Amino acid sequence: MLFLLLPILTALLAQAPPPVTPAPALDYAFFRDKVQPIFLNKRPGHARCLVCHENGSPHLEELSPGATTWNEEQSRKNFAAWSRSVVPGNPMASKLLRHPLAEAAGGDAFHAGGKHFDSQNDPEWQTLAAWVKGQKE
Repeated sequence: MLFLLLPILTALLAQAPPPVTPAPALDYAFFRDKVQPIFLNKRPGHARCLVCHENGSPHLEELSPGATTWNEEQSRKNFAAWSRSVVPGNPMASKLLRHPLAEAAGGDAFHAGGKHFDSQNDPEWQTLAAWVKGQKE
C-alpha cells in the first residue's frame, strides 16, 4: 500500500512552495545617520523634504529651534513613521523610493514635492534603497 502512496507524496512535495525568506529588518542607526540627512538636503528647484513632511504624511518631526538635525527622540519618531512607508527588502514596492523617483525611472506618476531623483542610480536614491534592503551601519 505504501508503494501506491509514494508517487502521490513525491508529487505533492515537488509542488510545495519554496521556503519564504523573511524580510530584512530596517536598521535604525542607518536611518538616523544616512537616511534622515537626505530629508534635509536642498535640491535645485525643489523644497527640502522636511518642508512638506513636517505637516504631511509620512510625518517628519519639526526640528527644535536652532537645530540642524533631529535629536534622538525625534529620530526615533521619524524612523517609526517612515518605516511604515516602505516594504522591507523591496525598494520598488516602497512609497519612499517610488514617489520622488522620475516616472521614466520606475517612479509613480505623482509626488507633491516633485521628482527629486531622475534615476535609480542617484546616490541618495541608492542610500534609501540600501536602508529598505536592510543595510546596516
